[in-house]
Amino acid sequence: MPNQDKRDYYEVLGVERGAGGEEIKSAYRKSALRWHPDRNPDDKGQAEERFREATEAYSVLSDQQKRSLYDRFGHDGLAGGPAAGPDFRTIFDDFQDIFGLGDAFGFENLFGGGPRRSGRTRVQRGADLRYDLTLSFEQAAAGVHMKIKLPRQEICSSCRGTGAKSGAGMVACQTCHGRGQLRYQQGPLVISRTCSACQGNGKVIRDVCAQCQGRGRVERDRTIEVRIPPGVDSGTRLRISGEGEAGVNGGPTGDLYIYVQVQEHPFFERRGSDLYCTVPLSVPQAVLGTEVMVPTLNSEERLKIPEGAQSGQIFRLKGKGLPEPRERGRGDLYVSIQVVMPSKLTREQRKLFEQLAETVHVENRPADRNSGLFERIKEIFS
Repeated sequence: MPNQDKRDYYEVLGVERGAGGEEIKSAYRKSALRWHPDRNPDDKGQAEERFREATEAYSVLSDQQKRSLYDRFGHDGLAGGPAAGPDFRTIFDDFQDIFGLGDAFGFENLFGGGPRRSGRTRVQRGADLRYDLTLSFEQAAAGVHMKIKLPRQEICSSCRGTGAKSGAGMVACQTCHGRGQLRYQQGPLVISRTCSACQGNGKVIRDVCAQCQGRGRVERDRTIEVRIPPGVDSGTRLRISGEGEAGVNGGPTGDLYIYVQVQEHPFFERRGSDLYCTVPLSVPQAVLGTEVMVPTLNSEERLKIPEGAQSGQIFRLKGKGLPEPRERGRGDLYVSIQVVMPSKLTREQRKLFEQLAETVHVENRPADRNSGLFERIKEIFS
């Protein structure tokens, strides 16, 4: 008689009868993750049943021989013989390919199959460290070698990272009997969990090291010499490999990250590798032209101002900016001039300006929209 107790395997996985192998595998993965008992603590009974049902369906539909028999004769075609029942050991092997999760859900012992893991030391990489470094504008421009002091976790010199007193060594964990895993029976399922007593190592310390209290690491202040390249800016992050905290159980050391903050300069404004500054000029200097000495990062440069210079006019001193950290060369220095009008005049100065006014005539009326003067005025106020 036909087996009326079991649902159709295609219905269980939610796929059509013509579904390919990858589609079946994907459907099973979704179903297994959905119905895993650990994800359904409020209804483990139903979850266990649905989980086993999906696993059984997958064991048949993923096997060409079993699937062919099932498609022709249904559940009765699998009754008895070598094709009967799911091969859970084979299914466990498929979990590595399907889920890529190892024993994250205790799959290795879920069906009573798969290899048992013996206790093993868990290697852990040391933590990365952050150090905030503030530099003056001049230090950032020139680059600097300096020493910084930071606290960090280092391997205990007394026990060399084992956490055990010298000569005491390690003993098998009594909680998990050295396996590093604890197994729990949940209905028809066997679930494995990492032992909390030994953290999966399978061994515990017999007598703890007095210096590190069994941690295997101690905090020490360490002085490190670092090189800051020229031209760094605020927000620059420098990585120093291997200068972070020590790893656990022989794990690699973390890295040190230095975050740079550069103080502002009282005279220069920075835009990338270029510098900007403003130089004041008197009215006669702007009208007649002049030469001024402009300060740079390392010295002074002579800048020639042509006659008739206007406020806001910008001159470039090539290569007088900051070094470019990741490239050769330097930025430029841009000098903006500002014509300073006198707020008070002496009697002699007023007389001279009155004489000048008689020779210079400007029509004080709105400029034509198409004139160059109007465009210059618009630029000033835009």
